[in-house]
Amino acid sequence: MRWKTKNLPNIETVNSLATSLGVDKTIALLLVQRGVDTFDKAKEYFRPSLKTLHNPFLMKGMDKAVERVFKAIEAEETIMVFGDYDVDGTTAVALMSSYLLTIYPNVVTYIPDRYKEGYGISYQGIDFAEDNDISLIIALDCGIKAIDKVAYAKEKNIDFIICDHHRPGATVPDAVAVLDPKQIDCKYPYDELSGCGVGFKLIQAIAETLEEPFETLHPYLDLLAVSIAADIVPMDGENRVLAYHGLKVINSNPRPGIKAILNQINKTELTITDVVFIIAPRINAAGRMKQGIHAVELLTEQNENLAKKFAEEIDKYNADRKELDKKITYEAIEQIRENNEEQNSTNVVFCETWHKGVIGIVASRVIETYYKPTLVFTKSGNKLAASARSVKGFDVYNALEACSEHIEQFGGHKYAAGLTLLPENYKAFKACFEKVVKETLPVELTSPEITIDAEVDLVDLTPKFFRILSQFAPFGPVNMKPVFKATGLRDNGYGKRIGKVENEEDFPEHLRLNIVYGADKKTYNAIGFSMGDKLEEINNSETFEAAFTLEENNWNGYSSLQLMLKDIRCEEVN
Repeated sequence: MRWKTKNLPNIETVNSLATSLGVDKTIALLLVQRGVDTFDKAKEYFRPSLKTLHNPFLMKGMDKAVERVFKAIEAEETIMVFGDYDVDGTTAVALMSSYLLTIYPNVVTYIPDRYKEGYGISYQGIDFAEDNDISLIIALDCGIKAIDKVAYAKEKNIDFIICDHHRPGATVPDAVAVLDPKQIDCKYPYDELSGCGVGFKLIQAIAETLEEPFETLHPYLDLLAVSIAADIVPMDGENRVLAYHGLKVINSNPRPGIKAILNQINKTELTITDVVFIIAPRINAAGRMKQGIHAVELLTEQNENLAKKFAEEIDKYNADRKELDKKITYEAIEQIRENNEEQNSTNVVFCETWHKGVIGIVASRVIETYYKPTLVFTKSGNKLAASARSVKGFDVYNALEACSEHIEQFGGHKYAAGLTLLPENYKAFKACFEKVVKETLPVELTSPEITIDAEVDLVDLTPKFFRILSQFAPFGPVNMKPVFKATGLRDNGYGKRIGKVENEEDFPEHLRLNIVYGADKKTYNAIGFSMGDKLEEINNSETFEAAFTLEENNWNGYSSLQLMLKDIRCEEVN
């Protein structure tokens, strides 16, 4: 594990900000690292305001999109809201359809079948629209590369409005309007919205045209928080504002579907991390194991009893998903070992019976064992489909683009992508991908990296310090939870391995320490997940240093600060 400490910002700027805010210099340093270097910026950072959201009509194509929606309403056309089957897509469909239904009754939803139709806009979906006299499709979280499919729809007199956030190709579909802030000629000030976020800008523009107050859109912010958290988009700019206020909705007045999920867990207030690990996997499980439309039904249902029923079904899907991804991950790792590919620059594995719904999760799990750009393939109809995941700092999308001669279709982001190819091209693609990555992956990116924000003295980590630090939330890419480094640490001798074991001969996986520090030998609780094997190293060392984040531990009504260990380095006894 590599430790990389961020460069120290200008000390005069840090001192000036600390004075103007009346905060600890470490807090000021963390703020300046995040581009928050003035009192006014800090005020906006700590109190994100919906008033700072950009005018939706700044987005290229927005005026045409709004005009086409109102034309459909005036002509009493049926509008189909079409979206991808993952969390971002299903939340976007729930948001768009539930809002449109407040102003117009002729709205239907459509989520493609992951297995029969594949990712994105499908010919089956367009045929469904034609069969049901639907003449306008609003596509969310997909469509930016669906040139042939939009042309196919146009032949049937079906119009498209595309709301996407993925990278466009050299040309975009000939739709009535293409809303995607990543278009080169789009002047919208923020280009990192989620797919649901782009959909939100469309309903914001519709609401403004109808002269509705912005407050009418508040009930949809919970869906935005879920999409932003699940799609791992940067937690800055509009995303941070929307996630901040969306979390407030989740914790104060969630829609029945989200409330039904929350009722399944024992937690009074959710953080963005809880959204990632509790809400998002359950919503995702519907599209992975069954049909994404089940997630839309859950998220749009107004009857609490029905919402509870839907949530119970989706919780079962999620339990099945966990078992399946555990099994396939084991098989994928065994395949790498059996093929003697542990020294490769990439992990590329394939089994035609692997469940398509979990291969993305499996790719991420494989990276935990073999830290390399990873592709997990399975059979999908007469083609092979894969999910790609990358390591920090490496653009897997660009690597796929370099291998495009072997690929039928691909799309995605820097760290996550999907693709399909013909079975006969698999070996050539695998060789090409290995070659491209081997030639372009810097050596320093071949092992996991911990980025440390600041070195601290544990005695300075007071409850007040933590209260201010908590206001840095919601955390996510670009605004990650601060990681600290402390040196000269000792365990008081009561450190132990903890966690459940399946067999008596196994050791618990996790680590619990009582760290002794400072002249007064004050103790600090510390937990290190999957770090149980570090205990012997600690016992054989004089002191150690730790990289960690801070959390509040609540136990029996008593709250204390707890160090969440990311890694430790020991100094061996001579």
